[in-house]
Amino acid sequence: MNPFSSGTRLRDMIRAIRACKTAAEERAVVRKECAAIRTSMNENDQDYRHRNLAKLMFIHMLGYPTHFGQMECLKLIASAGFPEKRIGYLGLMLLLDERQEVLMLVTNSLKQDLNHSNQYIVGLALCALGNICSAEMARDLAPEVERLLQFRDPNVRKKAALCSIRIIKKVPDLSENFINPAAALLKEKHHGVLITGIQLCTDLCKVSPEALEFLRKKHTDGLVKTLKDAVNSPYTPEYDIAGIADPFLHIRLLKLLRVLGQGDADASDAMNDILAQVATKTESKKNAGNAILYECVETIMSIEDNGGLRVLAINILGRFLSNRDNNIRYVALNMLMKAITVDAQAVQRHRATILKCVKDSDASIQKRALELVYALVNDTNVKPLTKELIDYLEVSDQEFKGDLTDKICSIVEKFSPEKIWYIDQMLRVLNEAGNFVKDEVWHALIVVISSASDLHGYTVRALYKAFQTSSEQESLVRVAVWCIGEYGDMLVNNVGMLDIEDPIMVTESDTVDVIKIAIKHHALDLTTKAMALMALLKLSSRFPSCSERIKDIIVQHKGSFVLELQQRSLEFNSIIEKHQKIRSALVERMPILDEATFSTRRAGLLPAAVSTSGGASLDIPNGVAKPSAAPLVDLLDLSDDLPAPSSSDGDFLQDLLGVDLSPAPTQSGLGQIQKAGTDVLLDLLSIRTPVQSSSPTTEILLPSQNDKSPIATLDARSSSSSLSAQATSSARAAPMMDLLDGFGPSPLKPEDNGSVYPSLVAFESSSLRITFNFSKQPGNPQTTLIQATFTNLTPNVFTDLIFQAAVPKFLQLHLDPASSNILPASGNGPITQNLRVTNSQHGKKSLLMRMRMSYKIDNKDMLEEGQINNFPQDLGS
Repeated sequence: MNPFSSGTRLRDMIRAIRACKTAAEERAVVRKECAAIRTSMNENDQDYRHRNLAKLMFIHMLGYPTHFGQMECLKLIASAGFPEKRIGYLGLMLLLDERQEVLMLVTNSLKQDLNHSNQYIVGLALCALGNICSAEMARDLAPEVERLLQFRDPNVRKKAALCSIRIIKKVPDLSENFINPAAALLKEKHHGVLITGIQLCTDLCKVSPEALEFLRKKHTDGLVKTLKDAVNSPYTPEYDIAGIADPFLHIRLLKLLRVLGQGDADASDAMNDILAQVATKTESKKNAGNAILYECVETIMSIEDNGGLRVLAINILGRFLSNRDNNIRYVALNMLMKAITVDAQAVQRHRATILKCVKDSDASIQKRALELVYALVNDTNVKPLTKELIDYLEVSDQEFKGDLTDKICSIVEKFSPEKIWYIDQMLRVLNEAGNFVKDEVWHALIVVISSASDLHGYTVRALYKAFQTSSEQESLVRVAVWCIGEYGDMLVNNVGMLDIEDPIMVTESDTVDVIKIAIKHHALDLTTKAMALMALLKLSSRFPSCSERIKDIIVQHKGSFVLELQQRSLEFNSIIEKHQKIRSALVERMPILDEATFSTRRAGLLPAAVSTSGGASLDIPNGVAKPSAAPLVDLLDLSDDLPAPSSSDGDFLQDLLGVDLSPAPTQSGLGQIQKAGTDVLLDLLSIRTPVQSSSPTTEILLPSQNDKSPIATLDARSSSSSLSAQATSSARAAPMMDLLDGFGPSPLKPEDNGSVYPSLVAFESSSLRITFNFSKQPGNPQTTLIQATFTNLTPNVFTDLIFQAAVPKFLQLHLDPASSNILPASGNGPITQNLRVTNSQHGKKSLLMRMRMSYKIDNKDMLEEGQINNFPQDLGS
C-alpha cells in the first residue's frame, strides 16, 4: 500500500512523521499526506472519510493549515452512525471556532442531534455546542438545551448545564429562561449534575441581577444545608479525595455562597455558622483541605462584616504562611494584602511570620511579603519593622537589594518620627546598599540634613565614620562629600556633640583625604567627582592651611577630557589663586533648604505657572494643570530654589532672575568680564547655556577691593557647567544689562498716545509666523493692546493650537481667547488673539515677553518657543 494514500492508517502517518530527522522532512511528509487527503475528498471517498479527518486533526495539532477539511466535518456530522458523528464533532471542535462562517451550516444538524433518541449522540451535540457556540447558534438552540436540563440521564443534564453556561455568556438576555431550570439542579443528588448546576447558578448571578436576587431569597438556606451535608457526610469511596468527601463540591458551593452573601446582610448571617464549621473542621494537612480553607477564607472576607469570622479567616492565612508549600504561602500573602484593608489589626498579629517570608528563598514570595510589610507599617511599629528590614538588607541577595532598599527608604521617609532617627536609618541604608539608592532619595536626605541645624555636626561625623568602611557605596560618598564640604569645620572641631556619641579626632588633612579618596574611587562617576571638586573649593576657605594641597588636587583635572570637570577645575583654581578676599563670601554655607518645596516638587505637584487665554488655568499636554500666573523664570527653566528677592528700585535683572542687585553707595563698578562663548554672570547664576570654549581658561574679574558686598554662595550639589550662586552686586544698572544682550531699560521718552506703531514679526519658524499689531488706550499709557496674528506656513492643518506667554514681574499680562484653535494650512485663514500688557515700570523698563506655542499635526504634539526683546521703543518708555 502506498504509504501516503488515503488508506494509510493514522498510526502509520504518525510513525512516518516521528521518523523525520529534520523539519524539512516533516513538512514533506505532511505535504504528501495532505495531497492524498485532498485527492480522497475530491473522489468523495466515504470509506476513509473518518480516517482522513483523524489525520487532519493530528496535522492541525502540529500547526499546519487544515482549513480544506472543514466541510468533511459537516459531512461526517450529517452521517447516521455514532462513530462517524463522534469523529465529525471532534473535528468540528478542533478545526473550527465560532468565527468561521461555515459554522452556520451545522446549526440544523446540531438541532436534529439535540432531539435524537440516542442519548450519546445528544451528548456529542451538547459537547460541540458548549465549545464553539456563537451568539446566533445560542439564540437558535437555547430552547433545546433548556429542555435537556430536565433529561432523564444525569450525564446529559450535566452536559446541558455546561452548555447553558456558554449560552448565557454569549447572550446574557437569555439568562431569564434558565433561572428556574438551573435552580432545580441545586436539589440534585448526583454530584456531577449538582456541581454543574451550582456553576450555572454562579454565572447566572454574574450576568443577571434578577437571578441573583431570586437565588439569594429562595435558595440560600438550601445551599447552606447542602454544604453542611457535604461537610458532615461519611466516607464515600466514589467522591473521597485525601479523606475529604468531594472537595470540588465544597469549593463550588463556597463560591456561590460568596456571590450570594456579598452586599446582603441577611444572606451573610444565614451562612456564618456553616462557614465557621468549614473553617474549623477541615483538615489542613492535605492539599484538598487547603483548597477548601482558601475558598472559605475568601468567602468570609467577601460577605458582610462579621468580626469573629474574619479573625478566624486571617488566622487560617497565618497558618498558611508556615506551610512548606510555596504556592500556599504565596496565595496566603495575596489574600492578606486584601484583608489588611478590612482588618489591619488582625493581620498585624502575624507580622513576625510575614517578616520571615521576606527572608524566604523564593523571589516571588519575598516581593509579595515585602509589599505586605510595607502596607503594615504605621507610626507605632515603624521602628521595629525598619530595624528588621535593614538587618536583613545586610545579608539579602543582590537581586533583592534594589526592591528592599526602595521600600525601606519609602518607609523611613513616610513614617519618620524624628529627624535624627531618619538620618540614622538612611545612613544605615546608604552604608549597606548605597549603590541601589535612587537619586531622589539621597537628594531628600541632603534636604533634611540641611534643615536640621542642630544635627549638622552629628551627621557629618556619622558620615565620616561610614565613609571609612563603605567608600564604595556611591550614594553614601555623594552625601558624605556634600556634608564635609558644607560642615567640614564642624567635623574637625567636634561642634554640636550629642550625648549619644563619642568625640573623634579628625584633622583638616584627614578631611581633605576623604574627598581625595572619593575622587579616586569613583573616577568614572561624573556627579561624584564634580561634587568633590566643589567640596574641595569650600574646604579651601574653611581650612586655609590646606589651601595649597587642595589647589594641587583641583589642578589635576584641568586637562580632563570631560568639559564639566575641566571647567570646574580651571574656575576653582582661579578663585583660590586670585580671589582669596572674596572666596569666603563666595563659598559660605548653603542656606537651609526648604523640605516642603522639595517634597512638592518631587511629587510633581509644584505649579509652574503660565498665562493662558482668559486668565484661566490650562491643562498642558503632559497632564499637569498650570495656573494663570506667568513668571518668565518658568519658561526660561531657571531654578526657583533661590530666596525671594528683596524689593528694590534696581534693574530688570532682579525681576528676571529673582536675585537682588541693589546698587551699593560706592562708585566702583563691576570689573571687566572676559567671555568664552557665554556670559560669566549667567554662568555664576547657574543658567544652563551652551559653552563653546575658545580658550583653555576663563578669567573671572570680580569687583574691586573697595567693593565689600558679598558676591556669591556656591552650592556643591550644582550640576551646571560652572558655579551655582545667589548673587548680590554693587554694580551699576547699565553694565549689568549689557551682559543680557541689551535687555536693559530704555531711555525715557515722552509719551505720545497718537503714535502709529509698526507691526512686529514676533516669531517666525519654518512652520509658524506670529505677527503683533500694537495700539494704546487714550489716557492709559501704561497699557499696550496687542493683536497677535498666527499664520500657518506648512501644507498641514494645525489643531489644538495653544499660545502661552510669560512676562517679568513688573508686567501684567492678560490673554483673551483666540478666534479659533484650528489653524488652516498654507496661510489660508490666519487666526487672531488679543493680549493686554500693563507696565508698572512705564518709562523705566521696556516690554519683554517669552512665548510658547503648542499644536498638533496629525495627532502628533508639536512645541515651539520664542522670545521678544525688540518691542517698539515708544511702547514702554
